[in-house]
Amino acid sequence: MTSRKSVVAIVDDDARLLVSLGDFLESAGYGVRAFTSGRAFLDGGSLPAIDCLVTDITMPEFDGFELQDEVNALRPDLPVILMTGTHEIATQSRVAELPVGRFFRKPFDSQELVAAIAVAISPRAEPLAN
Repeated sequence: MTSRKSVVAIVDDDARLLVSLGDFLESAGYGVRAFTSGRAFLDGGSLPAIDCLVTDITMPEFDGFELQDEVNALRPDLPVILMTGTHEIATQSRVAELPVGRFFRKPFDSQELVAAIAVAISPRAEPLAN
């Protein structure tokens, strides 16, 4: 059986974060697909190939919670990790309902995010070294 890299989709309207987090996740052995909006992610046809979704909560058009709802309707098995730099969102009850390791406040520890992704996708494919 052939192993493949686990693929993480990152959705954030901050292009700098997409590049830096994408580079970091690639260095950790993941395949990465980056999107500047939830709509671009959903319309891009990548959903079947994704093993984990990491999305910002505060975005134009629709927010990370709405993206999570859309994704859950299409792929209820897909783990979703939410992140935000907005303190008010971090106190919302919906954040409190998320499983441990599925929410990060920006700035966050990249190693902790990688560990959370690994837990979220296991026993799916493990990240492979480059």
